[in-house]
Amino acid sequence: MTSQLTDEGPVIAEGVDEEAVESNRRLFEGKSYIFIAAFAAIYAGFHMIALNGVSIESWTGIRIPLLPQFPLETWNFRIIHIAGALALGFMLFSASSFTDDDRAETKMLSMLGSLLIFPALCAAGTTIYFITLINSGELPVMSGLTTWPAFKGAALYNYEIYWYGLPLLVATLGAIVLGWFEHRQRHKFAVSDVILAVCAIAVAMYLIPIYSTAVRNSVGTPFVPIGVAFAATAGAALILELTRRVAGLALVVITGIFLLYTFTAHLLPGILAVDRPYSWQRFFGHVYSDAGILGPTTAVSSTYIILFIIFAAFLQASKVGDYFVNFAFAMAGRARGGPAKVAIFASGLMGMINGTSAGNVVATGSLTIPLMKKVGYHKKTSGAIEAAASTGGQIMPPIMGAGAFIMAEITGIPYQEIAIAAIIPAILYFVSIYFMVDFEAAKLGMRGMREDELPKFRDMARRVFLFLPIIILIAALFMGYSVIRAGTLATVSAAVVSWLTPYRMGIKSSVKAFEIAGVMSIQIIAVCACAGIIVGVISLTGVGARFSSLLLGLAGVSQLLALIFAMCIAILLGMGMPTTAAYAVAASVVAPGLVNLGIPPLTAHFFVFYFAVVSAITPPVALASYAAAGISGANPMETSVASFKIGIAAFIVPFMFFYNSAILMDGTTFEILRAAVTAIFGVFLLSSGVQGWFVGARSAWFIRVGLIVAALFMIEGGLVSDLIGFGAAVVLFFVQKVLKPAPDATIQVRGAD
Repeated sequence: MTSQLTDEGPVIAEGVDEEAVESNRRLFEGKSYIFIAAFAAIYAGFHMIALNGVSIESWTGIRIPLLPQFPLETWNFRIIHIAGALALGFMLFSASSFTDDDRAETKMLSMLGSLLIFPALCAAGTTIYFITLINSGELPVMSGLTTWPAFKGAALYNYEIYWYGLPLLVATLGAIVLGWFEHRQRHKFAVSDVILAVCAIAVAMYLIPIYSTAVRNSVGTPFVPIGVAFAATAGAALILELTRRVAGLALVVITGIFLLYTFTAHLLPGILAVDRPYSWQRFFGHVYSDAGILGPTTAVSSTYIILFIIFAAFLQASKVGDYFVNFAFAMAGRARGGPAKVAIFASGLMGMINGTSAGNVVATGSLTIPLMKKVGYHKKTSGAIEAAASTGGQIMPPIMGAGAFIMAEITGIPYQEIAIAAIIPAILYFVSIYFMVDFEAAKLGMRGMREDELPKFRDMARRVFLFLPIIILIAALFMGYSVIRAGTLATVSAAVVSWLTPYRMGIKSSVKAFEIAGVMSIQIIAVCACAGIIVGVISLTGVGARFSSLLLGLAGVSQLLALIFAMCIAILLGMGMPTTAAYAVAASVVAPGLVNLGIPPLTAHFFVFYFAVVSAITPPVALASYAAAGISGANPMETSVASFKIGIAAFIVPFMFFYNSAILMDGTTFEILRAAVTAIFGVFLLSSGVQGWFVGARSAWFIRVGLIVAALFMIEGGLVSDLIGFGAAVVLFFVQKVLKPAPDATIQVRGAD
């Protein structure tokens, strides 16, 4: 991203929409690139067609046998959704990072590894036999559905093991291990990755026809067919490996702990114990069902998340992201510490759409962080502000980084109700960050950016129509359109609006947008599927219910203690995980316990959701903060501590839900307005106390402590507590202005380091 001068004035943001290239992503050329680009575009386009129920037959009346007919059966759609992401992901993302001095190719190892293609093809080919068998009409029928007579000693049982199950596991596990040692040039396919892609397809080819029979009723029981257990085991291994490649080890390690718990729970004491051990066949048959991998997390990733990834890709292709950032510069760049305030607006807006805190830090932070350092913010503070603002995008309605849709799926609460409830909490969070960065700028005597450094506001105002896709999305949602229809309308409007800009979207650029969406979706789909494994463990073992009983016991001592404990568990589960996976796991473990305490489901899930989100800026494992530190050059741990300080309001706001439901729009108009006004005043006092800057001057330590205490009274939400907090603030104002106590220490202006 660069700054340059054009006829319209300076362009601050260029390339915000450009795709970040991960260190382990392959960069194909020629025919290989065309193949992968077509695969990604078809994969994303398939979802857009399937979600809207469009088919060639519905348009023309002509049925083409090889093409799927829509709408697809739910389980089949989710299986295809995961298999496509796995196949595309393995071919795109290497098992290890590429370096500038690429290691020599392991040609001999690749040749030996290519032998694994035979068991992979054997497994895939065997599925054709199963499909033929199911379509033959010779299998028994149960309740009008074809069943699957798998039992010990039967020829079919042995056939599943020796011609499908064992070859599939050998190919899958062998290719995963091979991938750790195989090295190919960045523009070439790796043999191991191609084998893993074939294995992913073989899993789907088996499960789709099998799950179309009455065998689905045996999922989660000891009677699940042995082939399902093999397919589920291979599928889980593929999901874990792809998650490691695209999201790091954190989620894989946490999932591994849950898997280990499943098979050792009968040996553990107390609330962690189960009555009897689970067999391998029963567990993996359970985990690859709608109680696990194919459950709520994949339900959301296969519908809402990928739909909004496509929407974001169309915005990216039409360069709307650049406009969002430039508009933020034109609006806020002149204020003291201008780039920090631009980061709040731009990162919040972009983060709401792209659904990942760390990814948004990379996209907008590469521009805002250097500019923050330039005007005087310390490098760790620059990174912390960007991390906190990007994280806030996950709690900003209407999209909330897909969090609102996951919450709606899990709780059954209408999306519109969730989006409306999120308004005041989001305002409190961003107002708090604004105060924090403004007070920091005031302490350091910073200036804003000069007029000639900024885009001209009148030029930005002429293109305000670029906000239309967002406006259409919000309007459609609140007019009662389904999320899918609203997202589709917004996506189409993004293409139409681009016709009024230099970046007109035609067929070629639309296909490119679908390609971008296909690639962008891989990480979140892998993460959601991996989180589904954890959800499957929780549903099978019942550990969530036992955790609920523990919370009930703590609540008998103190409800506040129970909430603090729930907060710590939600943050701990979310550390190192993207927001969607963090919330999905925490919602399975923590939220049921809070509901059992008598807390309304919406309040309980918002409580969990907030702490799952802020785990991205909570030390010691803070993904967003670490990403920002990589750009700012600061120490990652120092940056995460600073981002925790800047986002401190997010750790207090959830407790407000419990004490004052009006914050979530639950109450009369007067109650809601009073709660909003007093809470905003409370976060102002909190920011003043944390930053040590009150009514235009630095504060003494006792005033800072008094401001924080007064803030907590204001935030609590009761009439008496509001009066106490307001009275304390008036006294502190008098002390600061009249008595003028000496501040803690002299704060000198620091450079950009």
